[in-house]
Amino acid sequence: MSWLQILLLLVAAYLLIAYYIRDRGLFRDHIMFFGPIMGIKTDRVGFFDWFRKFTPLLRIYATLGVVMVVLVSAFMTLALVLAVPQLLVHTPEPTGIYDPRNILAIPGVNQAIPVTAAVIIGLVLTIVIHEFGHAILARVEDMRVRSMGLLIAVIPIGAFVEPEEADVEAAKGMPKIRMFGAGITNNIVIGLACFVVMFLLVGMATPLSVPLVQGVYKDYPAADAGIPGYSIITGVNGVPVTSQEEVSAAMEGTRPGETVTLTATKDGVESTYTLTLSEWPEALGGDRDSGFMGVYYYNAPAVKEHIGNVANLGLLAPLYLTIAPIDAFIQGNTQQLAILLADTPEQVAWEEPFPFFWGTVHLIFWTGWFNLLVGMFNAIPIVPLDGGYMMREGVERVFDRLGLSRYAQRVAASISGFVTVMLILLITMPMIVAALRFVMTIG
Repeated sequence: MSWLQILLLLVAAYLLIAYYIRDRGLFRDHIMFFGPIMGIKTDRVGFFDWFRKFTPLLRIYATLGVVMVVLVSAFMTLALVLAVPQLLVHTPEPTGIYDPRNILAIPGVNQAIPVTAAVIIGLVLTIVIHEFGHAILARVEDMRVRSMGLLIAVIPIGAFVEPEEADVEAAKGMPKIRMFGAGITNNIVIGLACFVVMFLLVGMATPLSVPLVQGVYKDYPAADAGIPGYSIITGVNGVPVTSQEEVSAAMEGTRPGETVTLTATKDGVESTYTLTLSEWPEALGGDRDSGFMGVYYYNAPAVKEHIGNVANLGLLAPLYLTIAPIDAFIQGNTQQLAILLADTPEQVAWEEPFPFFWGTVHLIFWTGWFNLLVGMFNAIPIVPLDGGYMMREGVERVFDRLGLSRYAQRVAASISGFVTVMLILLITMPMIVAALRFVMTIG
């Protein structure tokens, strides 16, 4: 079943359920609709008052968060302004990361986001972390909270907290900015913390020298014999082997042209293959006398070293990891980081320090990934994103002090409009150019 069929089935099921609830008037006090989006809410929000006892500490945290959000907002705006002209000059085809389906952050539809428990839990946690930030700072700044809830359009796409509108309107300056920025602050702080924990966990795993065949060289014996990738070699000429070193020792006395019998398992099934060995190619050590099978192994120690090098990037490491799903699931896993994201055959080449180790790593990675991406995106100065509301409030306060308050809304709207156009161009340019090329071809 294609991604489009899955998407259509999910949309159809959601629309039928939403229509039934809306038509029958079910759960009126807890379900509301914003067009096709369904909101599930509750007014039991009194527990947010508990955080008021930490008001001084939370105000310091939120103020530092505002500084961080302003820096992230400036970075995201600059990135858009620099990326769009480059995209106009060198517009890629709408494939791979530019495929229209990859605009939507829907697990199973977006090629970079698989449907796993870690992904779903990480996404929900991100939404809750974001909205709880708003609610907690609203109470810290003496703004009442009416309700909170979850927004659903096929899948959870967001959450919401309803502060009392009159209280929000009455708030001015930093209290209001801190409240708007709290969700972004939480997302970025939690995202960074998750990646730190993930690196520490991976450091606990021990690489093993399991003879895991990652792939075979085309037109060489292993490929001709049909040995599939991610098979584990278990025997050479009837001699059991358990490591890459033992396989190499068994092959040491062979010569090109000899026939060897190889046993290997994949998915728990053991198979036997007959290979007529060849000479070693020049690029891989053509001066060796032994026979060449034509396999290459998964190198767990090298992968751990690479992950360590990523960790050594410091604050750039989280930015590097934001592209890990794209590389793993769209571009062929060239960086060998898929093991951090989902269950893979490579896990047999690692000794796990505790049960459910890799599941824990996956959950922490996706929680960090979603938090960082949601935080950075919401920092963009576009209304109705949080960064847009913060920008508008800041512009109004500055212009008030300058006695130019009549221009504040116009300036804020201009900034928001300009950045919105940049974002739309970045997303749609590959599709627009592809459509124009198609029309010109027909013409």
